[in-house]
Amino acid sequence: MATWSAPGKVFLFGEHAVVYGKPGIAMAIKPRVMVTVRETRYHQKPNSPYIAECFRLMDVKGSVYVRSQLPSSSGLGSSAAVTVATLSAINDEFGLEKTRAEIANLAHQVEMSAQNGRASATDTYVSTFGGMVLVRDNEKRRLLPPQNFSIVIGNTLVSHSTSETIGKVAELRKQSPDIANPILDSIAAITMRAMYNLDNQKELGNLMNMNHALLDALGVGHPVLSKLVLAARSAGAHGAKTTGAGSGGCMYAICSKSSRNRVAGAIEGCDARAIITTIDIEGARKEKDE
Repeated sequence: MATWSAPGKVFLFGEHAVVYGKPGIAMAIKPRVMVTVRETRYHQKPNSPYIAECFRLMDVKGSVYVRSQLPSSSGLGSSAAVTVATLSAINDEFGLEKTRAEIANLAHQVEMSAQNGRASATDTYVSTFGGMVLVRDNEKRRLLPPQNFSIVIGNTLVSHSTSETIGKVAELRKQSPDIANPILDSIAAITMRAMYNLDNQKELGNLMNMNHALLDALGVGHPVLSKLVLAARSAGAHGAKTTGAGSGGCMYAICSKSSRNRVAGAIEGCDARAIITTIDIEGARKEKDE
């Protein structure tokens, strides 16, 4: 048997704008999904459409066991992490000799199939390779990760639909392009400014706060997200914003090591769930079989 894991991700800047070819910055985070695959003669179709599609695409039969540190449907890339870890474990167990780049491409195919053609290649790429990535159109540029980058994620525990939220922005852009397009352009400008200030956490925090306000202006905010963002800032975070589609899901804050526990406490004081984490630079990795 073979056990592999893959990390989740946060969108640091640029969500929604990336849908229209503008830049965004995504980062792998420490919480992981672990998947064990064992070759078997008989194959029972998994309940997960992602895992089932992995086995179909790789044309193998086996059993699978999943353990996850990531909440599902929260905007932290759990489905991408499951897919990348499953493909990596299948690749190892069956000796298929796929490269890391091939795993990333196959993972995107799996997500496209499971999500009816509405999947970004960003999540699966970041989960496979780890680190921090600038994405724009089909281009991906790896960024030098900043030092001492502590983040606190706040999970609102409010479910949301990524496709519905993307559709909401598309409708605003269709009905009021003179309003929506300048907002998207401003988000793009913030993303590019952030890329050159990754080691300046105070400036990064200011840019996060602006990006969050623009996402609210696009109509993808939520009262609980706003509550967590304000609580994190009041507790000493340099900045805080929505991550992902919005309308629920998660936010994140950047803060010093001395304030991260206080920020996490403020988030949990709002009846949300906090995760203290940092950047993951490994991506998919082989784990010891238990």
